[in-house]
Amino acid sequence: MTSTPIWDQAAVPAPTDEWRRPEVAALPAHGTPDLADLFTFMRDAELRFRTLRMRIEETTLTTGGPHAMWMEVLLRHPGHARVTTTAPGRGTTGNYELWLSDGETVWTYSAANKLGTKRPVRPPVRGLDKDFPGKSRVYTPLTDLQMETLPETFIHPAGYCQNVLSTGRCWISGTEDVLGRPALIVDCDHPRTIEVVADRRDFHIQIAVDRVDGIIVRQVETIGGTETRRAEVIDYVPDAPIPPTAFDFRFPPENDDALLALD
Repeated sequence: MTSTPIWDQAAVPAPTDEWRRPEVAALPAHGTPDLADLFTFMRDAELRFRTLRMRIEETTLTTGGPHAMWMEVLLRHPGHARVTTTAPGRGTTGNYELWLSDGETVWTYSAANKLGTKRPVRPPVRGLDKDFPGKSRVYTPLTDLQMETLPETFIHPAGYCQNVLSTGRCWISGTEDVLGRPALIVDCDHPRTIEVVADRRDFHIQIAVDRVDGIIVRQVETIGGTETRRAEVIDYVPDAPIPPTAFDFRFPPENDDALLALD
């Protein structure tokens, strides 16, 4: 079991071209790495594939019982990403939300309320690569994903490692096979959180980290020993063949009046 003080190396220089190399090419084949080395390895997860197909299943415990969601992710570096969110068992007709980006423009569409948006990609904060402490700078992704979502956390885990995991008592507790691939299990007691309901001493997070690519493949949250949220990758294909039209999208003609342009 290994633990580490607060890790503050999430920020990396902005890419000067279409690609940059991971700082840590691979974890040691044997033994358990230090948490700091693991977090640095995880930070560069997206740099280990050029395309990605992934499905995440999330189950949360609500007052109405368990609630499940699926997130289908298609990604092609640099800049192209598509995330489709659905509730399993209800079909996809009128029951999906879409987030799509080509690196310059972002489209969103909700089939339930037939509302779409189109806006430029949010510009990055300037000047944070100066002489600021590590925790005051931010990760610059090669391909942006929707902020504060599971695909963003799983594929770009740098901010999650720095701002959540490293703020609690964190350790590597073991290894496991996930989707037939080796994974490291990381546990964290009482990390800092902005959610009032989880701001408790018995709040615990456990994640599984793919040992080859560094993405998060499972996240489990418990309060007082009761599981309140589980998100896990149920399909993961790095460098997957993706059709050229996968990132094409047109708002349905009958929904033109519901399009909100945020240019």
